[in-house]
Amino acid sequence: MPNALIELKGIAKSFAGVHALKDVSLRIDQGEIHCLAGENGCGKSTLIKVMSGVHAPDHGEIYLEGQLRTQLNPFEAIQAGIQVIYQDFSVFPNLSVAENIALSGELARRRKWIDWRRMRRTAKEALAKVGIELDLDAKVEELSVADKQLIAISRALMQRAKLIVMDEPTTALTQKEVRALFDVIEGLKRDGISILFVSHKLEEVFALSERITVMRNGRRVVTEEARNLNREMLVYHMTGRQIEETHYEAANKTGKPLLRTDRLGLAGCFEEISLELYPGEIVGLTGLLGSGRTELAESLFGLLPATAGRIEIGGESVRIRSVRDAVRHRIAYVPEDRLTEGLFLQQSIERNLIVSVVDRQKGRLGMVDRRTLKATVRSWIEKLGIKAPSPLAPVKTLSGGNQQRVVLARWLAANPKLLILNGPSVGVDIGSKEDIHQAIRQLAAQGIGVLMISDDLPELRQNCNRVLVMKRGRLIGEVEGQTFTPELWAQMHEENAGSETEGKRGDSA
Repeated sequence: MPNALIELKGIAKSFAGVHALKDVSLRIDQGEIHCLAGENGCGKSTLIKVMSGVHAPDHGEIYLEGQLRTQLNPFEAIQAGIQVIYQDFSVFPNLSVAENIALSGELARRRKWIDWRRMRRTAKEALAKVGIELDLDAKVEELSVADKQLIAISRALMQRAKLIVMDEPTTALTQKEVRALFDVIEGLKRDGISILFVSHKLEEVFALSERITVMRNGRRVVTEEARNLNREMLVYHMTGRQIEETHYEAANKTGKPLLRTDRLGLAGCFEEISLELYPGEIVGLTGLLGSGRTELAESLFGLLPATAGRIEIGGESVRIRSVRDAVRHRIAYVPEDRLTEGLFLQQSIERNLIVSVVDRQKGRLGMVDRRTLKATVRSWIEKLGIKAPSPLAPVKTLSGGNQQRVVLARWLAANPKLLILNGPSVGVDIGSKEDIHQAIRQLAAQGIGVLMISDDLPELRQNCNRVLVMKRGRLIGEVEGQTFTPELWAQMHEENAGSETEGKRGDSA
């Protein structure tokens, strides 16, 4: 039997009488890639905070390399080699690459003066361990998400990490960046470093993990070798219900397109974009970093007005120069980053829901009809299954899946004809993802046209009638949704490897 790096036995933790963890046991072996899976609120984050010393367990035992630790604080956990890389990576955007990697080590040694030459040398060695080269003087805020992640990993290695916990590490990465990260993780394993990988993306879980532990409602449901599980079994363990993979079938295209663009362009971002979207269709849009897909969505919503080409809504040529123009033509946009762009986190669910329709609820004297507003809020909470103790609860208290439902509800309340979804299920668990997909399909079945921007290939394959692929600001292909495989996606990009020069503006794709 392999040597256990860390072992938790019978861990229990409560907050204000609510049981976050109930008799949870977990063993991670040296040099093992272990996945921790489960829906939001199942106890994953609490368990990670227990093993990293942030929370002291109410009951249970923690063994580090066979030694019982009755008490563990964050400093002791780091000294023992436990490093946690959270979704925001905890990097300092205003500092350089070298400072982010090596400054904490300098401070830990309590030296009066910082040796900048030694710090740069240390940072260079750390980056070499993960096989990349970066400008050591570059400000981290100017780098891609993938580079920020590698900086966080490099910093962990400089702290002599034995276990690196990665919390949703691929949420904002492209397929190419995910493959590069997996190569880095496999390299860490070969060096004897253990990885605890937390992810909602089941394809990645199976591609990377050796063993999988599933949690549900604060308990460990199962720990099993990855090769002994399949997708259906894993989904059932995570959710407690059977979720079958299905495909959305749209009605036949009839009449005029709901949306038509003719050689649409935005200087430095995209050009020559001609597409059609019919009522009841779900059309996917995907592409690599710099493809221009997010800019195209923002252009259709008036955030980045197009500088060339034409837009038609329902067969009529329209000018979309602002968000107000887009809303007037009944276009709604749900951004990828719901936390900073899509929600007022401190405000209540009710206020977030009504912000797009409050002007329509005014009576003759200009007063808002509170009764009608509350009925609207209740209706959308029920329709989208938003789980909350009260409509007055702050949005920040909701899970990722429920926050996404609130954003959807806000724009659906405005009765749109065209719904643009940028990363509709980013960061949500498998159960919430299925519920969101069902809601989107129901909307499309009612005649709403949906443009779904995503690099989650199973999401596109299951929900889209057609998928459009962008690269470097141009459309390079269109395929039927059900036939869209990773192999086809890679082939399309290889065939267009010599396409146009990449746009100036980045893309969150």
